[in-house]
Amino acid sequence: MTVQTAPDPMRDRLAAIAQRFDELERQMSSPEVSTDPGKLAEYGRERAEIADVVEAYRGLQTIETQLAEAEELAHDPSGDSELAELAETELAELRPRRDEALAEIRALLTPKDPNDEKNVIVEIRAGAGGDEAGLFAAELFRMYQKYADKHRWKVEVLSSSESGIGGFKEIIFEVRGKGAYSQLRYESGVHRVQRVPETESGGRIHTSTVTVAVLPEAEEVDVQIDENDLRIDVYRSTGHGGQSVNTTDSAVRLTHLPTGLVVTCQDEKSQLKNKIKAMTVLRSRLYDIEQQRLMQERGDARRSQVGSGDRSEKIRTYNFPQDRVTDHRIKVNLSNLPVVMEGEIDPLIHDLREIDQAERLKGAGL
Repeated sequence: MTVQTAPDPMRDRLAAIAQRFDELERQMSSPEVSTDPGKLAEYGRERAEIADVVEAYRGLQTIETQLAEAEELAHDPSGDSELAELAETELAELRPRRDEALAEIRALLTPKDPNDEKNVIVEIRAGAGGDEAGLFAAELFRMYQKYADKHRWKVEVLSSSESGIGGFKEIIFEVRGKGAYSQLRYESGVHRVQRVPETESGGRIHTSTVTVAVLPEAEEVDVQIDENDLRIDVYRSTGHGGQSVNTTDSAVRLTHLPTGLVVTCQDEKSQLKNKIKAMTVLRSRLYDIEQQRLMQERGDARRSQVGSGDRSEKIRTYNFPQDRVTDHRIKVNLSNLPVVMEGEIDPLIHDLREIDQAERLKGAGL
């Protein structure tokens, strides 16, 4: 009797990629291709694009061959008991290696977001909760600074509007570094905090909200802005209470007339620097709008459920009395809230990325 095995789309895809890799190597060594610089370069690029997948796949095949041999030795009733014991030890080492190899392959096969390697613009705004929301906005900014430091990314404030007690009504900053968007994009949404504010004399727990938007930074080649579509206003920057903090008109307000988007920047003493920063934010907002429009036209979901970037969605609650952070998208709770606020959010990011990866693979039929 023939045993029917269930089809494995991922294995079929890997086998096809490996076959194509071998075919490319044969073609590149043929006289017809090796003497044609254009074809050689074309095949070389295609080969390089799939080389990592093929290497990981062949590594997996080697591990699985060793696993099959060790399984046979470990469960051979007529075999040597010492060999069986050694085989069990080998199995204990090989199984985690197989799982790691499979995880690496899934990551390599996952359809890439073209923005994953971009820098990001992060916008944090105080929501419901008055001064307490502003204070938590400042704490979230500090958390992301700490997280960026861990990954050796650079943070630069582009624009900020402070509240009177050390918080922020709004703060916009850039995070520069490899893979910044691929990690931070899961932070878009409403962050809720539950705690007793320092200003609360009665000890009552308050609930406040802060919104976070994470945008891929757009280059000039991504978004062309016609100067005729801009209204540029300059004015004197102001500090607490509205007092002037500069004697020149260094603050800049950009209005994009076709969309009505408004971006202001007054953090720098130089009008030119403020304009450059404001243009960076405007370009990224326009890029994000265009991406959403294209996805809607194609009927695509906004990436996936965990990476939707829906800024009206409550994604996380920081409950200080219970020392707990809850990510509502993946139903995960973390304790030791003070450590989380020091930038230790990798466990959450890891789980979000894994679920996102699984959804993307499913969408690709793997």
